[in-house]
Amino acid sequence: MSGKLFQDEAGERGSGGGWFTAHCDGGSRGNPGPAGYGAVIEDPDGGVVVKLSEFLGRQTNNYAEYKGLLAVLDWAVKSGAKRLRVVSDSELMVRQMKGRYKVKSPGLRPLWEEAQRLAMKLDGFEMRHTLRGGNKEADRLANEAMDQGTGNRE
Repeated sequence: MSGKLFQDEAGERGSGGGWFTAHCDGGSRGNPGPAGYGAVIEDPDGGVVVKLSEFLGRQTNNYAEYKGLLAVLDWAVKSGAKRLRVVSDSELMVRQMKGRYKVKSPGLRPLWEEAQRLAMKLDGFEMRHTLRGGNKEADRLANEAMDQGTGNRE
């Protein structure tokens, strides 16, 4: 990467440069409360490559959002994916990752630092905010992880 964490908005879009897309979501029931994340990663052709989810115990929703982001970044680095677009419904996390908001929470700071470190290992990294409806499968996986973690298997 050119020393910049994020591509310019025009970036490498449309170049067919092998961009993977990850939809990630995290949540907690209560804040803090039983928490989990879910993520779906698609290859450059739009095919689902992997679905990730994990129960996180008692955590905040923002912690869960970052753990979802870390999971997709870790997957990208370990799998050799060079370019990753992340879609999240956490406006706070997206703005923190882009440097528009400071990370004031001491509990989130190490997660943010790790996400920045992992993102810098990629040739391209983009992140954008979506409304909750744009992240339905990741949300479902996060809720499923919370259900399994709390013994709520419906």
